[in-house]
Amino acid sequence: MNPSIDPIPFARPMIGSDEEAAVLRVMRSGWLTTGDEASAFEREFAAFVGCRHALAVNSATAGLHLALEAHGIGPGDEVLLSPYTFASAAAVVRHLGARPVFVDVERDGFNIDPEALAETAAAHPTARAVMPVHFAGLPCRMDRIIEVARAHQLVVIEDAAHAFPSPTAGGYAGTIGDTGVFSFYATKTITTGEGGMVCTKDDEVARRITMMRLHGIDRTVWDRYRTPGATWKYDVHEAGFKYNLPDILAAIGRVQLGRAEAFLESRKRIAARYREAFSDADFLTLPPDGDGNAFHLFVVRLKLDSLTIGRDEFIASLAERGIGCSVHFIPLHVTRFYAGTYGLFERQFPRALEAYRRAVSLPIYPGLDDDPIDRIIDAVRAVGAAHRRIR
Repeated sequence: MNPSIDPIPFARPMIGSDEEAAVLRVMRSGWLTTGDEASAFEREFAAFVGCRHALAVNSATAGLHLALEAHGIGPGDEVLLSPYTFASAAAVVRHLGARPVFVDVERDGFNIDPEALAETAAAHPTARAVMPVHFAGLPCRMDRIIEVARAHQLVVIEDAAHAFPSPTAGGYAGTIGDTGVFSFYATKTITTGEGGMVCTKDDEVARRITMMRLHGIDRTVWDRYRTPGATWKYDVHEAGFKYNLPDILAAIGRVQLGRAEAFLESRKRIAARYREAFSDADFLTLPPDGDGNAFHLFVVRLKLDSLTIGRDEFIASLAERGIGCSVHFIPLHVTRFYAGTYGLFERQFPRALEAYRRAVSLPIYPGLDDDPIDRIIDAVRAVGAAHRRIR
């Protein structure tokens, strides 16, 4: 990259003075770990999405693990999910002794194909759950997915790591299935740095997650600290995990939650700019759009037969112009572990493979003003023009 060019990062969190003040308030309170701040964050998040229970955890990965465990997924079970997702989704299935079974994505999109899901569910009678990923913030076709799930007695665990806030006719993405999991990683629509939230309408699932996220102990440290009398007493009901969200991070989340709608509008504005600017670009395909899109990512797909370079070279050319891009995701079925462990091959899920080979994630985040957006648009168009195949 030319050192004189001011780089535009792929992602940047929006943290301001209100978040800083919230952290200082917690630091000065004398209570840093999970306490009232985390409880307040849970209540406020539940009210925002309209869910009975919202349970704060230290990552979406932890949330998926807890959700599957609370729904009884274990050794010998199978969980259906798309290979077009981050590594954690399949890893937590493995952690429980279950087997991930992949289902290809839709023909013109990145989300799991409900019709392929129906075929796979019919072929796998030991499947116990399905984990649809709302990729890039666009909700999956949940009505059809739930129809398939009910026909095959599958628990529906929504991976809503990309999908906040994503309102649909059936409710917010992440609250439509049996249990949903959100992410507050640094690049997400709202962030706590690291963190996540599990939402469920099931009282027993919520009770189980509450206990298992903190060592399987029946009382939290905060409860023991503030309860008069025998504050030191507790019992261990299960061999649980260390998945709680501390108050310092929850305090950031509460501020960010109050800014969620403004953040979403910023992302919508940037997505609209990209759509208008690239509407006539014959070397790329724009991402699918739809109601409730949270625009966590803006992933274009290159028309490689129109270009003299591949996807990786395209990204490198953008980097030379100071534009940070990424790729979401490397399909799990082509990675060393999952291909080797389950005997998978590249063309087994051709739509996921084709989407990956062409995908470029452009910067999209609040704080990306008109000047950098113009630079990104100009750079993409310039690289496409410079490497257009002559026919």
